[in-house]
Amino acid sequence: MIILITTVHIIVSFFLIIVVLLQSGKSGDIAAAFGGMGSQTAFGPRGSATILSKATTWSTVIFMLTSITLSIMASRSGSGSNSVLQGLKPSTSTSQPAKAPAPAPQK
Repeated sequence: MIILITTVHIIVSFFLIIVVLLQSGKSGDIAAAFGGMGSQTAFGPRGSATILSKATTWSTVIFMLTSITLSIMASRSGSGSNSVLQGLKPSTSTSQPAKAPAPAPQK
């Protein structure tokens, strides 16, 4: 089950990256750079939702659901209770501290 959700999560991640990169910016007009109220400015009138914006919304929802599901499954499986440092031995280096630099000769 976790392999299926992980696979869906990875596919949705790549799809989300592609869909976001294909969209044009909200203030992509040249008029917006000079203060004009174009149709795609940040606070201007909003047009109808395109297929790319709907795909972004749905892929974001699926990405969040798979992220939450994977985190819950990882916490319940008990694998999160082990530390990555659990099997390491403490450092037993016997190195000596560095010597202080010699004073500069006086003229």
